[in-house]
Amino acid sequence: MGALLSTQPVHATESPYTVLLGVAQDAGHPQAGCKKSCCAAAWADPSLGHRVVSLGVLDPVSNQRWLIDASPDFPRQLMALETAQSSEGASVLDGIFLTHGHIGHYTGLLHLGREVMGTQDVPVYVMPRMEQFLRRFGPWEQLVRLGNVKLVGLEAGREVQLNERIRVEAFSVPHRDEYTETVGFIVSGPTQRVLYLPDIDKWERWERPIESLIAEVDRAYVDGTFFDGKELPGRDMAEIPHPFVVESLARFASLPEQERNKVRFIHFNHTNPLLQPDSDPVDQVRAAGMHVAQEAERFEF
Repeated sequence: MGALLSTQPVHATESPYTVLLGVAQDAGHPQAGCKKSCCAAAWADPSLGHRVVSLGVLDPVSNQRWLIDASPDFPRQLMALETAQSSEGASVLDGIFLTHGHIGHYTGLLHLGREVMGTQDVPVYVMPRMEQFLRRFGPWEQLVRLGNVKLVGLEAGREVQLNERIRVEAFSVPHRDEYTETVGFIVSGPTQRVLYLPDIDKWERWERPIESLIAEVDRAYVDGTFFDGKELPGRDMAEIPHPFVVESLARFASLPEQERNKVRFIHFNHTNPLLQPDSDPVDQVRAAGMHVAQEAERFEF
C-alpha cells in the first residue's frame, strides 16, 4: 500500500481532480482468513496489500473534497485526502456518495459516529432504498438521529451541482440488491468527465451498452472483480455475476484505441491476479490497450 499520496502545493489555477484511494473488492487484500498464495505475501509485507476501492474528488480552488464510497479503509483514505491538499480551513468532508449497501461501500460511515469522529451534518448522498436502509437500521440510524450525517436524496439521471466547477450524476445498474439499489457515478468538471462503476452484474444484463458510457467520459473506472471464472474453485460464479476481465477485454477489443485507453479496471477480489504487478494477466490488459488502475493515481478533470 505504502503512502497513498505525497503533499503537493496548491495553486488557485489548479483543476479539480480525482484520486483513487483503493482498488480492492469489499474485503480488501489480503482478505481475512485467506492463507493462500494470493494473500501470503501481503500478510508478510503489508506494503504489498491493497485498500478497498474508493474515489476522492477534490477541488483545490474551493478547498473542498468529497468521497465516493465509505470503505472499511475510511480512516487511511480520509487521511490521504487531507494529505492531497491543504486541510487548513476545510471541512472534514464536503460529502460522501454511496454506490450501494454492500460492506465495502458504506461501512466506513461508522467512523463519523460518536465513538470516533462525532461529526456534524456531513452530507451523505444516497438513492431512495439506501436512504431507507440507513434511517431504519442500527447502527446507521444513530448516525442520522444524532446528526453525524445528513442524508441527501439522489435520483438516477439527475445531476447534483457540488460547486461552480463540479457535478455528479448517479445512474442505476443491475447488481445483487439485497438491501439497496446499486448505482455508478459520473463526475464532471470544467473540461473532462470520470466514470466510477465498481460493481455491476454481467454487461449483457444492463439495458445500456457500457461502450456508450465509455464514449461519454474521459476516464472509466470499471468493475474488474474477477479476472476469469477459475478464481474460486467450487464456488458457483453465477451467485456473484460480475463481468470477468477477460470478457471485458474481448468485448472492448473492437473499440478505437482512444476509447480502450480510457478503461481502468478496479474492485479486484483478493484472488485476482491483476493485484500481482508482474503477472501475465496484467500484461494481457496492457496489450489490449487498457489499464489496471493503481492506488493514488490522480486525474485532472
